[in-house]
Amino acid sequence: MERKLAAILAADVVGYSALMERDEAGTFDRLKAGRKELFEPEIARRHGRVFKVMGDGMLAEFGSVVDAVECAVGLQRGLAERNQGLPEAERIEVRIGVNLGEVIVDGDDRYGEGVNVAARLEQLAEPGGICVSGKVAQEVEKKLAFGFESMGEQLVKNIADPVHAFRVVLDGAAPAARPLAVPDRPSLAVLPFTNMSGDPEQDYFADGLVEDLITSLSKIPGIFVIARNSTFAYKDKAVDIRQVAKELGVRYVLEGSVRKAANRLRITGQLVQGTDATHVWADKFEGALEDVFELQDRMSESIVGAIEPTIRRAEIERARRKRPDRLDAYDLYLRALPHVYANTPADNDAALALLKKALALDPRYTAAHGHAAWSYEQRFLRGGFRPEDRAAALEHATFAIATGVDDPQALSIGAFVRANISHEYDAAISVLDRALRMNPNSALAFGFSALVNMFAERYEPATDHAQKALRLSPFDPLNYHPYLALAWVSMFTGRPTEAAEYANLALQSNPGFTILHATLAATYARIDRMDAARAAAERLLALAPGWTIEGFVRMDLVRPELMEPFAADMRKAGLPA
Repeated sequence: MERKLAAILAADVVGYSALMERDEAGTFDRLKAGRKELFEPEIARRHGRVFKVMGDGMLAEFGSVVDAVECAVGLQRGLAERNQGLPEAERIEVRIGVNLGEVIVDGDDRYGEGVNVAARLEQLAEPGGICVSGKVAQEVEKKLAFGFESMGEQLVKNIADPVHAFRVVLDGAAPAARPLAVPDRPSLAVLPFTNMSGDPEQDYFADGLVEDLITSLSKIPGIFVIARNSTFAYKDKAVDIRQVAKELGVRYVLEGSVRKAANRLRITGQLVQGTDATHVWADKFEGALEDVFELQDRMSESIVGAIEPTIRRAEIERARRKRPDRLDAYDLYLRALPHVYANTPADNDAALALLKKALALDPRYTAAHGHAAWSYEQRFLRGGFRPEDRAAALEHATFAIATGVDDPQALSIGAFVRANISHEYDAAISVLDRALRMNPNSALAFGFSALVNMFAERYEPATDHAQKALRLSPFDPLNYHPYLALAWVSMFTGRPTEAAEYANLALQSNPGFTILHATLAATYARIDRMDAARAAAERLLALAPGWTIEGFVRMDLVRPELMEPFAADMRKAGLPA
């Protein structure tokens, strides 16, 4: 058996299955042309040889590690040029891994750890990127003009020892964001399920099914579950499971479909390991529509058993949150959620119209009471301080807290609303802590807790809970809550520059939230960036022409000793009294 030292280049097409599903013939033709016109000539020019082609991937051998890295860079640049001007659906992107190691020679083929490590490095690369081993980086870093950024020690499949990986930084570009660290416990992202019913109007049902599944999984101790709003960022997109797992920092990804026909429901799901896109579990659940919640619970049990076999069934708590007896009330509740999250006056009205119908059908529907409380609270604070809105907010919040013994979401919303309306901070924090004990993976509860603790001037837990909310749900549209908490904590503790940074991040989540524009204007004024302060004030007044400092102060969110310098900064920025 002959062995030798070789540089191995592994390349693989990103999202190949999705590309083929959309346009099989066109994708095949583009991939074939790319091989003939770019890959094979570039590899030959760098004195390399392709020794294996695997559908959407290939392996090549080089005698020189410098040639291998320069070839990888040339391939990525060539692909970038070919993709210019093409629609996104027609672009071919690849990941490339390069390793230097001993290989086994078997005729024209190559085997061994040198090849296996190259393939694993390719899986760690970003789309359009190159990942190399520590041996490669050490050999070429002083010989080539490219930068190398350490990705740390990486545990990869079927390789006993950790591999020190490096990202190639091309053309002086800023290093890519570091992947989120995968937690040391089972971690999961549930992607939006595909609606197979043939009726676009049923999308809301598939979305609600996934949301309930996430809630059920999040209640199980020992599992880290990414929040719903971050995974829904991938809705209606062709995704590469490995990339999703890397972006969200999880080990497993669940995807599936829902088919609803007449009074029957079919749910299919498959659990995929994000490192190498291998299937861990797949199953199908069918039943009558009225058994939908039983189907969800069965699915949750199966997924947990696949992720962590040592978790005993007796340790799996499935404390279901209270649900309506009739699905039509559930439908109305699901339809209201996007309007609640939008948090604008028009959306508040739309949400309340739907929630009132749901509560007319099921007056004890706890989740609907919680979201009604939130909508009324928003309407009270931003819609003229009408006493009837305040009373309704407190009434629904009180009901949600009283009946939400198994619903941490309802508890969190109810506690937040009571804290904002009546300043019962100690009681609200106690309820939020109870919700977090029930569901330690609730980004919503951590975000609300961050705000309430900040209003109560408990800055350490406010900061801690804000950071946990952002980690649990890094792409959440509601991230303006934890970012606002961090901004105000920074402002009230003498760090206005940081406050401005957090306010800007919050505005990326919700550019229509007036408090954020006011915060940004005040923080810029405090650090004497007056042009930026006036620009922020102008954006606020364009968004809400009738906005005044007096109305803002009247929200009574913090004590006067903190609000007075805040208001002075807003006046300095040019906002109307």
